[in-house]
Amino acid sequence: MIERKKKLSARIGIFGVGHTTYWEQFDGLLDELMGYHKVLKEYILSCETGLELVDFGMNDCAETAYALVKQLKSSDLDLIFCNMLTYATSATWGIIAREIDIPIVLVALQPLKAMDYPRSSTYIQLCNDNVCSISEFIGVAIRMGKPPPPMIIGTLYEDEEARSEIAEWCRIARVLHDLKGARIAHVGHVLESMLDMHSDPTSFTAHFGVHVVQAEADDILLCLQNVTDEEEDRKKKQILSFFDTPDPVSDPVTVKLKDSDLEVASRVAVALEKFAEEKNLDGMAYYYEGLPDSEVRQLVTNFIVGNSMMCAAGFPMCGEFDLKTCIAMFIMDRLDIGGSFAEFHPVDFNEGFILVGHDGPHHINVANGKPVLRSLLKYHGKPGFGASVEFKLKEGPITMLGITSNYNGTFKFVIAEGISVEGPVPPTGNTNTRGFFKPDIKTFLQKWHQEGPTHHSALGIGCNAKTIKKIGDVLGIESVIVTD
Repeated sequence: MIERKKKLSARIGIFGVGHTTYWEQFDGLLDELMGYHKVLKEYILSCETGLELVDFGMNDCAETAYALVKQLKSSDLDLIFCNMLTYATSATWGIIAREIDIPIVLVALQPLKAMDYPRSSTYIQLCNDNVCSISEFIGVAIRMGKPPPPMIIGTLYEDEEARSEIAEWCRIARVLHDLKGARIAHVGHVLESMLDMHSDPTSFTAHFGVHVVQAEADDILLCLQNVTDEEEDRKKKQILSFFDTPDPVSDPVTVKLKDSDLEVASRVAVALEKFAEEKNLDGMAYYYEGLPDSEVRQLVTNFIVGNSMMCAAGFPMCGEFDLKTCIAMFIMDRLDIGGSFAEFHPVDFNEGFILVGHDGPHHINVANGKPVLRSLLKYHGKPGFGASVEFKLKEGPITMLGITSNYNGTFKFVIAEGISVEGPVPPTGNTNTRGFFKPDIKTFLQKWHQEGPTHHSALGIGCNAKTIKKIGDVLGIESVIVTD
């Protein structure tokens, strides 16, 4: 594994709700409910590393709700859990629903799986009245002009489904945390005639909160010129320790990795790290050609190895000037499921799968086994030559996310789940994964393409379509899972 340099983190708020009238009526009730609140807090903190949890205590009347709004707004939160501890009037909720624009998840986890009815009391019922206010809260949210908030319903103890949902929202919080203010470099221009690659940088700020940094290939060239021999040697050793360099097989475009290509790839990889640090970047989308035989052309056509290592370290790097897929890769990376640059390759109609891959860059931490480096004598469809990365995705469930834009300029998530299955792939120096998709490959491709995607997508591991759709929902972006 390439060590992650961009650490995963999120800042989550939590508050409980109840009904202030109960506290004088039922001695000890408030303390017992806050004990359950502590159990939930401890579980949230155990879900993921890097989480910061801010507890705002009990919110039990309109006055506390209005005071809480100010605290929530000033706390720079990424997501909030509203702990439905017992019945609470919607006065504890209405102003929060109106004023807070980050996701608020209603969590109703009942301490008992069922009450012992012959021995029950009003006190015990109030301790387990977690779902009682959900309809009131959601109805008021809708009257405030807001969408229905997401909810988690279950039991506080021994409920793996509910705990999994909480962990999922913590992962979503990490995505939202890093999208805010992320700096994505845009270097070069669209590869001529790729109309689906064009996009408006301002729209990425509007919809995702990221800033698009307009940079020059010469900025990276300057970093390249400052790479020392010692830095190149260290990077070369790291590359050789991580990649295999086999002999060529059937493709005459490929040869065994050349020392000269390894040297160039190593220097460029160091230059990219320097560039990202200098510009304080979180990712990059690029395409540039430069003049034939120029230093710039050698630089920009040898990003693949360095960018693949950067992807694995938490910096999504996306070819062909594709900002949209760079964001898709960013989302997958922050979910810790990979996020490799991908497009559709030939279909195998005999076995019913499609090859999914690209000529780079790739998220090599989700490779099936050790990734391969080959020297390519030419990059098909593009200028240049050099070292290129080849691997298959890990076997098992996979998820695809394509981000496209509509006629009116809004974004859309196109999402699918499939299976990566072991088997031979073309030894072309590019990634290729055998992707099986339901109900069958022809129907899947028809459904995917009917949603109007670009020809690129991000490819990650695991079953994560519903999680990604939730991210789209909280961002206000239309999202379609074509394999549902």
